[in-house]
Amino acid sequence: MRVLIAGAGIAGLAAARGLLAAGHTVTVLERAPAPRDSGCALTLWSNGTAVLDDLGVRLDGAGQRLDALDVRSARGRPVMTVDTARLEAGSGFPVVVIPRRTLLARLAEGLPAGTVRFGARLTRLHDDGRSVRAGTEDGAEHSGDLLIGADGVNSQVRAALFGSGPGTDAPPTGTATWQGLVAAPFELGSRGLMFLGRRGAVGMSPAGGGLLQWLIDLRLRPGDGFDRPDRALAALRDRYGTWAPPVTGLLASLSDEDLELFPHRRHRAPFRWWRGRCALIGDAVHTMPPMLAQGAGQALEDVAALLRALAAADRTPGSGPASGPDPAAALRVYGRSRRRQAALASAAAARGIATSGPRTVFQSETVLRAASAMPGHLATWSFGRLIRAFSGRL
Repeated sequence: MRVLIAGAGIAGLAAARGLLAAGHTVTVLERAPAPRDSGCALTLWSNGTAVLDDLGVRLDGAGQRLDALDVRSARGRPVMTVDTARLEAGSGFPVVVIPRRTLLARLAEGLPAGTVRFGARLTRLHDDGRSVRAGTEDGAEHSGDLLIGADGVNSQVRAALFGSGPGTDAPPTGTATWQGLVAAPFELGSRGLMFLGRRGAVGMSPAGGGLLQWLIDLRLRPGDGFDRPDRALAALRDRYGTWAPPVTGLLASLSDEDLELFPHRRHRAPFRWWRGRCALIGDAVHTMPPMLAQGAGQALEDVAALLRALAAADRTPGSGPASGPDPAAALRVYGRSRRRQAALASAAAARGIATSGPRTVFQSETVLRAASAMPGHLATWSFGRLIRAFSGRL
């Protein structure tokens, strides 16, 4: 089949790799004028790295494999440890922190020249039931048997298929993350750190190559200073400057240029992920807060499910074996197979860390002190079971 993909982010490039390997002809339409090389790092749990392995994506020498994630209270009290090395031993796949630009480069490795068309912003979409035509801002028109919308939270494909507005767009949650990818001011080895308190969370993870990924999840209210780049660092130091080391060391080491604001948005996984010969994957269909680091993992799960559905689709009635799978039938199978797991991941991410309201009591020193009594293996077992519940691959 001839497949069009809108978007050359993680989901789009992963889909391109898988579809090309399955023998399809692929054209990726990317609105940016050149490959993306910005952004911070992301965490890939074992479900995401399993899909990357299936796609033949090399992770050797890229990012940092995590052996553990230590959770502490704002005062530095140990609360629990997720033994990610043990999770890797059980699943066969590691937990990795990797700069986004590095992952995109690895996904693009080996794609035939011309697969990705840059400066090709989608402006028109037409599905006549036999083929799909996509027009781009430069006046070109592309046709295919199938179109995949991997064009992110503000998806043009989603708007073309289902309209825009309440119920179809991804509204802000009122929470945000200040984050950055910086030269590591201290050594974490192969362990990540997460501090929890009633004012949100502060996280740090080694990202390979001497880099540190840091993040602060907080409630974003207009006028409080946290939404203004020129005031944010001073506001963060004032609010989190009494938290335990190395939070204090991190804040002291940062400059204004190290800060990037990421407001959270959420698009609840809809019942329909497809229409006709068009389907959505990744943030285009289920944008979720980054609290459990499942955004990229769920996008890769989408790709894996889509490839399985295309491979298993019934042949078009009345045609020969060379006709290939029926795209519309395959997309129906894909959407139905993914919705429950993506909806579960989205709901868990929305509840993952409280930044305001009554739920923050569960992140108080008193409650976290009680939580520290949990047997050491239970946190690892619980988190491993949760990741498997999100996954159709593990």
